[in-house]
Amino acid sequence: MSDQREAIRSNAKYLRNVRPIDPEEICDYVSGTPHPAVVRQHLREDAADLGLIERDDGTFVPVDDEPVSPRRGPVERFPADYEGRLEDLLVDRYGVNWHEDGTGDLLRSTIRRFKERYLERRPVEYDDDVAAGYAIYHLPAYYAAVQYALDDLAERDLLGRSLRVLDVGAGVGGPALGLCDYLPDDGLLDYHAIEPSAAADVLEDLLAETGRNVHATVHRTTVEAFDPAAVGRSTDPAGGDGFDPTAPDDGFDLVLACNVLSELDDPEAVAERSLELLAPDGTLLAMAPADRNTAIQLREVERALEGTRIDVSVGDGNGDGDDHDRPGVVTVYGPPVRLWPGETPSDRGWSFDVRPDLAVPSFQRRLDEAAPAGDDEHAPGEFVNVDVQFAYSLLRLDGRRRIDLDLDPDEWARMAEMDRHVTNRIDLVAAKLSRSLSEDDGNPLFKISDGSESIDHYAVLTRETSLNRALLEADYGEVLAFEQILALWNDDEEAYNLVVDEETIVDRIA
Repeated sequence: MSDQREAIRSNAKYLRNVRPIDPEEICDYVSGTPHPAVVRQHLREDAADLGLIERDDGTFVPVDDEPVSPRRGPVERFPADYEGRLEDLLVDRYGVNWHEDGTGDLLRSTIRRFKERYLERRPVEYDDDVAAGYAIYHLPAYYAAVQYALDDLAERDLLGRSLRVLDVGAGVGGPALGLCDYLPDDGLLDYHAIEPSAAADVLEDLLAETGRNVHATVHRTTVEAFDPAAVGRSTDPAGGDGFDPTAPDDGFDLVLACNVLSELDDPEAVAERSLELLAPDGTLLAMAPADRNTAIQLREVERALEGTRIDVSVGDGNGDGDDHDRPGVVTVYGPPVRLWPGETPSDRGWSFDVRPDLAVPSFQRRLDEAAPAGDDEHAPGEFVNVDVQFAYSLLRLDGRRRIDLDLDPDEWARMAEMDRHVTNRIDLVAAKLSRSLSEDDGNPLFKISDGSESIDHYAVLTRETSLNRALLEADYGEVLAFEQILALWNDDEEAYNLVVDEETIVDRIA
């Protein structure tokens, strides 16, 4: 590090606890009196290290230590700034009429091809055209989905304003952009993406549209080859010079593995490697599409890793090789629950959330409407993808769970013993793990779980009353208490149906 840069850092460390850091002031304190623009650039480059955010007036202040509040209301659309940036990229690559004629046909056939390969569970090779098609078709929904998953952390004050994030298999950046927009303007994001494919070009282009306090680096390598020591901070955010085992240097606050595990040969190994990169109080957020194969596979990875001991060698920052191990045991934070000690589920685990559709982005509409009239494969809306449906898993190493209850087995039935309750009315505590799965005008049907079951359980609402309406109103992942619910066996589905009728009382458990 140059003497000039070190002098700028030293002044910033001192002033951060005194007053806003003004580059025009610091230049007077540095040998050679560098131009304020040079000082500002150095401060921007070191802001993540120093725990500083840049304000609209050009000064720098310490990031607030208050946690991020959960988002209010649904994600309604893919932001116009990102929409315009992607269209600019498409114009640069394919021309002004990128959605028409030969280039439009190329992109439409590319999207059809990777959708077909996905359904056949075959790997998708990412070249420039696949990356562009993937961005057109998947970017908006992935942007929205990650924000709903982050709510689970924000609601428990587990998402700090200063975040160090690793995005494994970042792709074209839907989750990355959603995360950037989830943080408030006074948040600080030190973001590192691992993406070895051509999708990295799209990702870097879109990240350029994010805010001034997003510090993004794209590592064009695999997670196996990624060296976290290469991106370690040289000082802790509080300005000290020693090792602080609770600082973000000790791992990443959040590791994302979104819509990537299903594309890997060994998803369990990659997820375990990702957990090794967490801070002691960090979270691994893994996501997958809602379809049966990928959602079930996500639960299989989750269950395989649960209870695994993770020992991570952490450097002490002084370069003498005297490292220490940070132990932790993989815990399922949510949304699946573990309401009974020592019990884990072994049912098929198909569980996913559904949120309101997004407004149709202009790039999807243009590509869809430009399909030739003679294209027999095309049906209107084929290239519009605004459904927000996703499976996700939050794993931690500190033992915390989103819902942690102490249930009395003399008062509440457990799903592991449901066979002996069939035809009886029982009291039960369970999480709601789906939106309604019924078709057309059928009775509302919801997957429920207490974390002990080996067979799928569904709550079916046959008669709504004011005393059981909580089943309809509860959000995905919420825990409910059911009194006088009727246990039945469904031969056709080989599952348990728990009937909620006029005799059943359903309460939400905070």
